[in-house]
Amino acid sequence: MKDLKARYITTTLPYVNSDPHIGHAQEFIQADALARYWRELGYDVFFNTGTDEHGQKIAQKADEKGEDRQVYVDHYAEEFKKLGGALNLSFDNFIRTTDEGHKAAAQEIWRRCEAKGDIYKKKYSGLYCVGCELFYKIDELDENKCCKIHGKPVTEIEEENYFFKLSNYQNYLEEYLSVEGVILPEWRRLEAINFVKGGLEDFSISREKERLNWGVPVPGDENQVMYVWFDALTNYISTLGWPEEEGNFKKYWIDGEVIQVAGKDQVRFQSVMWQAMLKSAGVKATDKVVYHGFINSGGQKMSKSLGNVISPYELIAKYGTDATRYLLLRHVHPFDDSDVTWEKLDEWYTANLVNGLGNLVSRVMKMAETHLTTPVAVEETPLEESFTKLMNEYQLAQALDLIFSHIQKGDEYIQSTEPFKKIKSEVESEREEALAVIAKLVQHVYTLTNYLKPLMPETAVLIEEAVKANKKPENLFGRLEK
Repeated sequence: MKDLKARYITTTLPYVNSDPHIGHAQEFIQADALARYWRELGYDVFFNTGTDEHGQKIAQKADEKGEDRQVYVDHYAEEFKKLGGALNLSFDNFIRTTDEGHKAAAQEIWRRCEAKGDIYKKKYSGLYCVGCELFYKIDELDENKCCKIHGKPVTEIEEENYFFKLSNYQNYLEEYLSVEGVILPEWRRLEAINFVKGGLEDFSISREKERLNWGVPVPGDENQVMYVWFDALTNYISTLGWPEEEGNFKKYWIDGEVIQVAGKDQVRFQSVMWQAMLKSAGVKATDKVVYHGFINSGGQKMSKSLGNVISPYELIAKYGTDATRYLLLRHVHPFDDSDVTWEKLDEWYTANLVNGLGNLVSRVMKMAETHLTTPVAVEETPLEESFTKLMNEYQLAQALDLIFSHIQKGDEYIQSTEPFKKIKSEVESEREEALAVIAKLVQHVYTLTNYLKPLMPETAVLIEEAVKANKKPENLFGRLEK
């Protein structure tokens, strides 16, 4: 096969101040499906995920529990790593921002930005949201002077911090964001452009150690630690071995195509601040950031107080790994907000998986097992252009819609040809016709596995094994239902 360009894909790093939630699972599965799809096409793919472990929120949570901070983050990092196994993620590295290699990289990017003249120190008074770990301007808050994301009052803080000269990169960012496709969906790109054109203010990138001592030390200043975002964003290159310029960093970041997956609230961080930091440090920009929406439940934001939080582990326990992947890929919009309830999940699971895919595979392979003396000599078929187009446009839900339209066509073909009746005919030509129809249906079912592999990998393997053994799969949905 012709050598194809390398591709690098990364999720954001979840903040380890609580257990994994369904939104984390959504982002992980989206990135994993894309990584698997590109590997199937022959791309050399590096898939990164991990955990963000510094900052004020984490320090406060650990202190409230009376736990050592490193012990606290070790626990939650393991929880997210376990979720990766439960969701059958194919990541190549799980990076933690408390890793020594990452901390060294964060200090190096600081030095490079400082050498460029983009870091300075000043006294500052601002409105600070602990939840976001970010200073806000008054016009960015709601009418009650609360953070629009967390709904809690901000705190006025005055201290001496280091700042990054984001204002130096106004023209650069406008040019970077002017390229169509650098952000998906398109309306998020326009949102980023409007944010930049509204005027960029330098942002604080450190905290006084006296107030916060859980973070990466600022090079050359023992009284300051890095602001958690400056530290955490660096993971996207530290995971590849940066500042080492060769090896994985050259292969995947410099010579490859770089794709980041993030939530819609991350636009200013991923496509503005991070891109300016990269430019300052002399590193190539991200090629594309794909932003997804939020998952709500019953028309409301998920929250513990409302009791409508859905854990990914609850999904897996009830439906299984592949069904969870299916539900979050097909029924959660790749770009917009989506509403998910247990009632909807049950309906989607039963109607589409049990009565759709499961029913078709069971019917076809039962007929094959009963009436064919040997396995069908199935042929490998290329993915149809309409499917690859959707996957290349990150339209994962529509790609699954297309797969399930082919499942429906299989059902319609069975109904129109009625092999289950003709196979019992006393007329030999009708029996032979039925056998040919069954073989054609087996090929159809086998072809579906090519489409399912990146999205529902375990199910694809089970169907392949059933076709090769010429047997109805035992408990196909036993692996989907726990």
